[in-house]
Amino acid sequence: MTAVFSHGRLRLYLLKLLDDGPKHGYELIRLLEERFLGLYAPSAGTIYPRLQRLEAEGLVTHTAAGGRKVYEITEAGRAELRQRADELSTLESDIGAAVEDLSALAGEIRTEVRGSVRDLKRELREAARQTRQGGWTASATTRPAGDGGSARPEESPLLADFDQRLAAFTVEVGALVRARRLSDNQLRTAIRLLDGALEGLRRLLR
Repeated sequence: MTAVFSHGRLRLYLLKLLDDGPKHGYELIRLLEERFLGLYAPSAGTIYPRLQRLEAEGLVTHTAAGGRKVYEITEAGRAELRQRADELSTLESDIGAAVEDLSALAGEIRTEVRGSVRDLKRELREAARQTRQGGWTASATTRPAGDGGSARPEESPLLADFDQRLAAFTVEVGALVRARRLSDNQLRTAIRLLDGALEGLRRLLR
């Protein structure tokens, strides 16, 4: 969980969301994900135990609808919100700052990934151009044929350059991430961005 929700603050924010109207657990997860611009989403294992504790304390209640539990804040829950209005205001400010930090980190990682993808695309286009112009003879040598075998092309020098760039990219991104000492949620964001870059390369190479 992102640090902004430490020390029971997620509990308070759930009350705030339920004060806007009854909601089931996954709707609360979706609202939190939207609040964090998709960069953070709590798991069901994070949300439902807190809802159960809130219900045990008499701050929320639930009804069954369509096979789901729909949670609703009680008067006791609203009273707690009123008592902790200043804390809730501070929490909202902290959430805004956390979203800005996560967005900035995502932007930095996207810039790194896009730069590396552009380099890779350029290398691939050059390899394709050389292949169109002269086949393997333009970018590769051939091995002598064996007994009864046919000559086979050696790997293009561009592949060695690609391997070096890929290794350098891995090292640089790893160093950037470790230098920032990212939280678990920031690391999940970085992983999603890398997965997106990989999917883009898959589409390119189809």
